[in-house]
Amino acid sequence: MEPGGRRRQQQQQRRLQELRREATQYYQDHRVPQRMEEALNALFPQRPADLYGELANYFSKFSKAPVICKLVGRKVLDGVGQPTLEVEIYCTVKNYEKRICSTVMSSHSQIPENALPETTEADEKERNDSVNTAVEWVNESLNMMLRGLKPTDQCKVDKILGEYFTKKVEEKKEVQKQEEEEEEEATLALTSCTPSATSLPGKKKSAKPGKKVAVAERPIPPAEPAESVLRGSVAIGGTSLAVAKAGAAVSRIPLYLHIALLKCDQDSLKEMTLPLPMVTLLNCEKISPAKLRLVKEVMLIPPVQLSLKQPSSQVADSKKGRAHNTGKKAPLKGKYEILTGTFKSPDEMVDVYVELINKFPFIIALIDPLRKEDRQQWSNICCALGSKCYLIAEDAATYISKLKTDQNINVPMCSGVVLKYINETKVSDLIEVTGLLDGQRHITILGSPDGESSDDSLVDLAVGLGARFIKLGGLSRGERVTKYNRLLAIEEELAKNRTLREANLEFIAFAEESQPEKQLSDVLPPPKQDSLPPQLSQPALQVHSLPAQHADLGHPN
Repeated sequence: MEPGGRRRQQQQQRRLQELRREATQYYQDHRVPQRMEEALNALFPQRPADLYGELANYFSKFSKAPVICKLVGRKVLDGVGQPTLEVEIYCTVKNYEKRICSTVMSSHSQIPENALPETTEADEKERNDSVNTAVEWVNESLNMMLRGLKPTDQCKVDKILGEYFTKKVEEKKEVQKQEEEEEEEATLALTSCTPSATSLPGKKKSAKPGKKVAVAERPIPPAEPAESVLRGSVAIGGTSLAVAKAGAAVSRIPLYLHIALLKCDQDSLKEMTLPLPMVTLLNCEKISPAKLRLVKEVMLIPPVQLSLKQPSSQVADSKKGRAHNTGKKAPLKGKYEILTGTFKSPDEMVDVYVELINKFPFIIALIDPLRKEDRQQWSNICCALGSKCYLIAEDAATYISKLKTDQNINVPMCSGVVLKYINETKVSDLIEVTGLLDGQRHITILGSPDGESSDDSLVDLAVGLGARFIKLGGLSRGERVTKYNRLLAIEEELAKNRTLREANLEFIAFAEESQPEKQLSDVLPPPKQDSLPPQLSQPALQVHSLPAQHADLGHPN
């Protein structure tokens, strides 16, 4: 080679080295984009337009991890046409703003079906105002507070959300306290100006003794007051779930795996179990109005051996039913109305369920067989039927944030609880509560709220948290079918990766002596479990818990 050609070759090599150094510097401080293009073109002379080759992939590891740059909240409609919240997450990925994901929260209503029109109208107005407040929280306060955080740092995000929610609760208490003080001052001023008003209390006192006697005659505690919901609280749950979805997206893993990794370490995730779906077959309130009050729904649970894709005809011959509270009053005090005009005492209700399970052994679950306040009978029914079926509390477990008390689960003695992702619930709350449930040998069921959306994140949550069942309702609406299809997709993916483990149904033998005043972890005997009876290894039907409605106490919620 001529000296001139050798010099040119050396110069090209030196130039190439300089370009490589400058390219590295670009990915470290983003200052030389033009030189980066020159470096890639020099390294790929055959493909000068290919700026995303091996060198680009190599340098991408020097880029910053994605961080949240913007939250967008908007009001949308859920599956039943009620307003609810959608939260979008935008992240800065390789110096560019990119929309990562969105989530639509399900709405939940405490208004009974037979509520007065004015009550329903007030609830709709409150729901609309709550969603508007939630949209404001997301677009303003939460947008600023979470900016710059990694979407994979779920614990830190949920801590900030929890602190913000606590602050809002305290602000509401202060406002209420001030309003009460102003109202009290106004009442005192009115009383001082009206002398005849002083005689009224004396007249009322004579009527109080009779009322006290009536209260004392009630055999079980009155219904617990409905939990108050802070206006705008759905912004907390919606943002937490949206961040979890964004964390899974930037990690390039499915949401269910991201949730599972948040709950436990990598080594314990060699295999995963799918939750068994509870599919509603019959709604007894619509089929037989004002007649059958013991059973609200009959639900099908496929046997553990069958794939979710196998035809439903294979499980049609043996069905497991379940019954649920109807919320209707009976005219007699202290008794449950199981049929129109047929009443049973709390003690007799246990005998009713024992007879039902003995007659229909394919019933493997009862959901809310008794009022949540009737803890003594919950203890009795668990001792009588705990080794034969699951006794599940749903009404008692609506608010996840209320379940945690001193590392215990504050529900009646039961086999498990139905959890619903609503309002201020955070992903970290679900992980903590299900961890406590696992430690106390409860089973976890994730259920859809009343106003469910088409967002299928609930299925990923159920799989990632290791729920035993998922309660989605019947295959009758698009938002439900979407969730069932997601469950099928996850089953196919786990089977393909050979990480699908067959579910195991085992019932708990509870202690014979009931101690309702203590937490469940205090009264359960040493771990002793009875395997599923042989006949239940075949297709079976599940029964939703029977309607526990106390006659004179109104709706159990």
